[in-house]
Amino acid sequence: MLLIPAIDLKDGSCVRLRQGDMDQATVFSEDPAEMALHWLKRGARRLHLVDLNGAFTGKPVNEAAVKDIIRVVQDYAEDNDLDEIPVQLGGGIRDLDTIERYLDHGLSYIIVGTAAVKNPGFLQDACGAFPGQIIVGLDAKGGKVATDGWSKLSRHDVIELGKKYEGYGVEAIIYTDIGRDGMMAGVNIEATVKLARAVKVPVIASGGVHDLGDVEALCAVQGEGIEGVICGRSIYEGTLDLEEAQIRADELSEL
Repeated sequence: MLLIPAIDLKDGSCVRLRQGDMDQATVFSEDPAEMALHWLKRGARRLHLVDLNGAFTGKPVNEAAVKDIIRVVQDYAEDNDLDEIPVQLGGGIRDLDTIERYLDHGLSYIIVGTAAVKNPGFLQDACGAFPGQIIVGLDAKGGKVATDGWSKLSRHDVIELGKKYEGYGVEAIIYTDIGRDGMMAGVNIEATVKLARAVKVPVIASGGVHDLGDVEALCAVQGEGIEGVICGRSIYEGTLDLEEAQIRADELSEL
């Protein structure tokens, strides 16, 4: 069970939102690359980046910050004789050229969200062009998928789309309960497990992580196909210690 720190980028800074509301942003650092280094030193084995401005505008906005983070991650891995530390990015990615450019920068995975719902042909083309490097993000509320930086709720069912995208060849699915994101109210384990049981590709949980109890609860259902969990506000505000939680998750995984 991987604990994946989230670095959400808004106007070049590292922030956290409440339920995806850009007007409810808390700035945690004005140096996202330094924040990435902090999480690496705390034992992070993978990083999750989101270009929040890009998610709303439909085009990359924080690309410079993303490149700085990638550079720090690569230097850290080299200096510590580590294998590649995967970095994944979502937000504002709507065409194959943007995907190719970001992968050339050194990203391991690209997350396609809104574009997958509005233009499923694009997701299918992306999976074909960049096999093994495309993750689909399904952000939902009440079982229905949201788009455009969570500002619009569609009529599409999460599980229905998950099965469809699995057929396209996505590497994994990130499932976010936007009603819980940034609220630290606990992961929606029931909905996450329901999706994981319906598909064969790995599912990454997101939204609502508060403390070690949430991590332990996810570890208890890891066999259902849940690969990891994205941690945001909890590790920034200190209700969850990333290093301690990853050690505990490793212990539970060995049982």
